Amino acid sequence: MATVKLTKTELRTQQLRLDQLQKYLPTLQLKKALLQMEVLQASQEIDTLFVDFDAVEERVRHFSALLSDKSASDLFSAVTIVEVGKRYENVAGVEIPIFENVLFREPSYALFDSPVWMEPAMAGVRELLVVREKIRIAKEKKKRLEKELRDVSIRVNLFEKILIPRALKNMKKIRIFLGDQQLAAVAQAKVSKKKILERAALR
Repeated sequence: MATVKLTKTELRTQQLRLDQLQKYLPTLQLKKALLQMEVLQASQEIDTLFVDFDAVEERVRHFSALLSDKSASDLFSAVTIVEVGKRYENVAGVEIPIFENVLFREPSYALFDSPVWMEPAMAGVRELLVVREKIRIAKEKKKRLEKELRDVSIRVNLFEKILIPRALKNMKKIRIFLGDQQLAAVAQAKVSKKKILERAALR
């Protein structure tokens, strides 16, 4: 750490720095609180999606015995993901992904030539894959929020525990030094005045 100059100019510099830190700290604290809330909501969203996934998986499991059927290849083709749509929103200064949709390959089989279980099986597997993609994007969202929260928390701690206390300590040190200098100057002035008066009395 650089040595602090014990001058009035440095005292003003430290005061200005302290004012800036104290002005910006509440903004950082607010951002930290907002991010904490967003991370909590993201965790709850993921938990809810996992419950949904388990429920859909339970329904789809009824079709598992049919997947060895020769028509199953048509099903696998129809549940192939072509694209996962998502957009980005700025939340507390973080670009987070928001799920939009999942596009699947168009079925290549003829509806009337397929087994009766094909349509509900396809709908169930597609629904399962949609929930899976929602979970993946929700996890990505949470990860981004957590990273920003860590960064902001580090800055808040830096302000609260290092920069602001250091500025206050520096100001105190400068004030004590300047106060001592002023006292010394007053004492010296009194001694000089006394000597002048003594010399005047001797004349």
